[in-house]
Amino acid sequence: MLDSLDATLLARMQFAFTVSFHFIFPSFTIGLASYLAVLEGLWLWTGRSVYLDLFKYWLKIFALSFGMGVVSGIVMSYQFGTNWSVFADRAGPVIGPLMAYEVLTAFFLEAGFLGVMLFGMNRVGKTLHFVATLAVAVGTFISAFWILSANSWMQTPVGHVIAANGQFQPADWLAIIFNPSFPYRLVHTVFAAYLTTALVVGAVGAWHLLRERANDGARTMFSMAMGMIAVVAPLQILAGDQHGLNTLEHQPVKVMAMEGHFQSHEHGAPLVLFAWPDQAEGKNLYAVEIPKASSLILKHSLDAPLKGLDTVDRKDWPPVAIVFWAFRIMVGLGTLMLLLALVSLWARVRHRLYDWPLLHRFAIAMGPAGFVAVIAGWVTTEVGRQPYTVHGLLRTADSVSPLQAPAVAISLLAFIVVYFIVFGAGVLYILRLMSHSPLRGEEGPERGQPVRAAGITPAPAVPDAIGTSGGGN
Repeated sequence: MLDSLDATLLARMQFAFTVSFHFIFPSFTIGLASYLAVLEGLWLWTGRSVYLDLFKYWLKIFALSFGMGVVSGIVMSYQFGTNWSVFADRAGPVIGPLMAYEVLTAFFLEAGFLGVMLFGMNRVGKTLHFVATLAVAVGTFISAFWILSANSWMQTPVGHVIAANGQFQPADWLAIIFNPSFPYRLVHTVFAAYLTTALVVGAVGAWHLLRERANDGARTMFSMAMGMIAVVAPLQILAGDQHGLNTLEHQPVKVMAMEGHFQSHEHGAPLVLFAWPDQAEGKNLYAVEIPKASSLILKHSLDAPLKGLDTVDRKDWPPVAIVFWAFRIMVGLGTLMLLLALVSLWARVRHRLYDWPLLHRFAIAMGPAGFVAVIAGWVTTEVGRQPYTVHGLLRTADSVSPLQAPAVAISLLAFIVVYFIVFGAGVLYILRLMSHSPLRGEEGPERGQPVRAAGITPAPAVPDAIGTSGGGN
């Protein structure tokens, strides 16, 4: 049975599985690192111990998520040598240095200050500890910068020459790093990380508000999360629109698949809301459409012509159904995020932000939405680039290592088993930490009062909303 499977397809499935698991953690920790820096800065500025309580509460969750992200990323990187050695050989002169820059800048910065951030609160001065927290937050952003630069070059390759041996040789590093799709992809991804974190923080705050409406920590984190979503969700929609226009310019076939446009439209293309793309027949089944709306969105004109997949050789088509539905999942969840932002703004104006159970349940339901949206966006981006690893220049079928299907299948099954056991246990532990009350600590100043000691003074213990004490931070 294993001999009948395709080694290239299995290698793609293995990389997709491992990178999907990995992407979950950076999409959370990028935003969470910034949130921790904001919390500590607010505590130092206002002296309110609730910010210190929340900092300690989320710090342990950040440490676990960061650790799982590092481990899953290391495992993923080995596949360049095992399953994708031809790609590593040909694209290595470009991709290799970009990955090395990420290690030399972001990873060293994070590793150098992470220990101070996690364990130095009572060992170094407040200023140095805050600097360490800021350094970790900046490190996560720099890491995203280099990784997205490498990925964006694969989407819109420029600044290179192809040597006689087929290798991509750097010719202009600035052009490579700041390739045409990189600025749009960076903004879109960072906004997605901030939204993912805000949704999780908001869901945790809403969970505790349903159990203890007067919990100061729950009220603070819920208010901050809803405020962040209200600001970032509209910006993300704008960034996504600009990213889509950039993709239309440089990867029009991907947009054709996203829009479900099998046929060209000379006098305005419809917006396909829902359909079942039939790639074999080259048409949509059961389509629900808005006439000419796609031309209005992509070309800002109702009658603007748009080309379809009928203008492209079939061997260059991506898997249309996957791209089509992944894009709609991402957009649908983005619309729900905007709705949550608007409802929370209305509740804030009406002074019902903390005592409206329906809003709190909505926020809890949206807690995982950021993770699903970033995975759907990644699927849209990567599957939409097929059948290429380096768009238009290096095909996926020509990038894979000369491996037999059984070897790839066995390693894929091993990854699935180990990942679900190890990372499943880690996620369950994080959820357990989130179920604890956000207000915990040791003896110190009265809660809500400024902290006047020269050093960092731990917060006092308070009754737990779920009847336990200790261990939450």
